[in-house]
Amino acid sequence: MRTRTFTALVEPADEGGYVVKCVEVPVATQGETKREALRNLKDAVEGYLEIRAEILGRSLSRKEIVEIAVRQAPSPILA
Repeated sequence: MRTRTFTALVEPADEGGYVVKCVEVPVATQGETKREALRNLKDAVEGYLEIRAEILGRSLSRKEIVEIAVRQAPSPILA
């Protein structure tokens, strides 16, 4: 199993606590503290990736997987 790093956007929630969103995958969650919100996001991203791997595994039997590199302008979010 490999370790990947993801970017989290953390913002205060209007009703208290924090909302966190992952930039790289469509996952968001919340928590009463930043620490709780980030822990919840980690769990949610891991769950998303597990389900995605299952779905891809079923549909990749006759397909080739190729990685590509994309150049990107510097971004303050992803710096």
